[in-house]
Amino acid sequence: MKKRLTDSQFKAAVVGLNVGQQTLDIAYGVLVEGRPQAEFVAQLGITKGAVWQAVKRVWDVHEEKQRAPSGYERVTAVLPEHQAFIVKKWAEDARKKQEKAHENIGHRESERGRG
Repeated sequence: MKKRLTDSQFKAAVVGLNVGQQTLDIAYGVLVEGRPQAEFVAQLGITKGAVWQAVKRVWDVHEEKQRAPSGYERVTAVLPEHQAFIVKKWAEDARKKQEKAHENIGHRESERGRG
C-alpha cells in the first residue's frame, strides 16, 4: 500500500518541521500528488535514498502526530450536527487536560532542578 496524505494532512504534519524546501517539495510530490520517487531521482539528480529519506521524514512526523496519548483513543465518526458539536467539545476539553498535564510535568521537573 502506498503512503498517501491529503493536502491538509501534509500541511499539519510539516508545521514546525525544520527541513529544507526541497525536502518539502519531494515529500509533497510523493505523498500528496502520488508522483513516483524515481521521478525526483531523475529530475533532481539525487539518490533514491535521499528521496526516500525526505518522504520518510514527513511521513514519520505525520504518524507521530496521529498517535493518541496513553489512555486516549483516536476515533472517527459521522454524527448529526448536535452530537458532533458535543464530541468536538469533549475533544477540546481532553486537549486542554493533556496540555495542563504536560505543563505540570515541566513545572515539577524545573522545581527538581532548583532543589
